[in-house]
Amino acid sequence: MTGETDLRTLLGSMQPALQPDVLVFATVPLSQGRPEGFDPVMTFRENEGLTFILTEDAARKAGLAGTFRCRMITLNVHSSLEAVGFLAAITTRLAAAGMGVNPVSGFYHDHLFVPAERAAEAMTILREMAKEAR
Repeated sequence: MTGETDLRTLLGSMQPALQPDVLVFATVPLSQGRPEGFDPVMTFRENEGLTFILTEDAARKAGLAGTFRCRMITLNVHSSLEAVGFLAAITTRLAAAGMGVNPVSGFYHDHLFVPAERAAEAMTILREMAKEAR
């Protein structure tokens, strides 16, 4: 399963789904390692440390300072990791609305982390984009 690469098909068939939790980004130095007892949505290793995306509650319980309160929107279309322009089109439209977004690509889907207070607005924009591409 390699996923879809055609931009119009990706945009027209995406079904954005807003996930329920409010999430935050947090980091720890590499030397500290991953704290025990939580299950982050994502972990990413950078030279400066480990980045986690996790629920606000999990960050608080782990003693981590979270930043960027956000909601995750899953774009339910199996996009290829080699698809060209899909996230660019989406992030450009959200940027035109003055909205920051942090995209993450998984094997099957792309996920957008948008400001928690603007999640409903992001969903409206994404649904409009899908409708326009059909």
